[in-house]
Amino acid sequence: MRPPPAPRRSFSLRSRALRGVLYQLMAIALIGLTVWFLAHNTLENMRVRGIRSGFDFLLQPAGFDIGETLMAYASSDPYWMAFAVGVLNTLRVALIGVVLTTVIGTLLGVGRFSRNALVRGLCYGYVEAFRNIPLLLQLLMWYLLLTEALPDPGQPLSLFGAVFLSKGGLSLPAPVWAAGHAGALLGALAGVGGAIAVARRARRQFDATGVPRATLLPGLGLVLLGAALGWALGGAPTEWRLPVAGEAAVTGGGEITPEFMAVLLGLTLYTAAFVAEVVRAGILSVPQGQTEAANALGLPRSRVMRLIVLPQALRVIIPPLTNQYLNLTKNSSLAVAIGYPDVVSISNTAINQTGRAVECIALIMAVYLATSLSTSAAMNAWNRRAAIQER
Repeated sequence: MRPPPAPRRSFSLRSRALRGVLYQLMAIALIGLTVWFLAHNTLENMRVRGIRSGFDFLLQPAGFDIGETLMAYASSDPYWMAFAVGVLNTLRVALIGVVLTTVIGTLLGVGRFSRNALVRGLCYGYVEAFRNIPLLLQLLMWYLLLTEALPDPGQPLSLFGAVFLSKGGLSLPAPVWAAGHAGALLGALAGVGGAIAVARRARRQFDATGVPRATLLPGLGLVLLGAALGWALGGAPTEWRLPVAGEAAVTGGGEITPEFMAVLLGLTLYTAAFVAEVVRAGILSVPQGQTEAANALGLPRSRVMRLIVLPQALRVIIPPLTNQYLNLTKNSSLAVAIGYPDVVSISNTAINQTGRAVECIALIMAVYLATSLSTSAAMNAWNRRAAIQER
């Protein structure tokens, strides 16, 4: 039997494929024309009004100090370094906030199903309180609490004489950075890789035999062992910078400013309320028969939630959880209201000094677009892995 002849491609306007390509080309051309018109109109209006444009100002000295930096910076450094400091400060809040939000939100979501009425009520009250108060008001509340209710820097609250809390921020012991600390971080990362490999092997064995194997303690042991080996190979540094309470302020040690604490607390606690509802909805999506079957086998309630309910709920949790991560990152722009030097705050200062409003706003948009697309890409990869694999 002869195979059927290959279909001939038709390039007439009656071809649906050709019309689809033409429509897409027309849409791209229309979008490009619109972007060109807006850019040309903006540049022409700026030229008529004598407003300078361009990104050459990024190479000029910034001329202003930044109160909180994660990299070496001085007022004589160019604007691009100031923007880099702002980006790092934004990423610092976003990354730490995502981790804390995930932990707190998951605990709250699981707590909504607790058999203890008090725990259920507290979780419910938290969610309803924090998600219904505007985020900006919460940021201002935490900032005023940290800068007004706490004692003066000369009389800080002390914990074992090593940690101090006052209006000036949180001071705590910090290691003097050396090669051993970098080795510890690399060793911990290697331990995380080993923990992931152990968890995957345990999952394969569980699928094959039905016998669960411990993964938490072995994984934690690998992380600690890797960190210890890296620390030892790097020279085993032991020097610390300890804070000392003086008459006017606390000196030495590591410092966490009240602005950073207010931003982190506000973003984390606000977003955690929404994450809790996402987790609750995901748990409710799992058929009740799954839980009943696990209970019939005599599995403990904690193991049922960890091994049966949550893995299935992830397929429903991950997509809306991505939205909450994006919201947390973008909401960090409200930090400018309490003086935290994020990328928006740095851009506002640059606009006031240079008048390059369009360029600075474009940089802000590029930063948040890049962070949002990176977060979406990572979460989409996780979502594909957690999705049901059809045969």
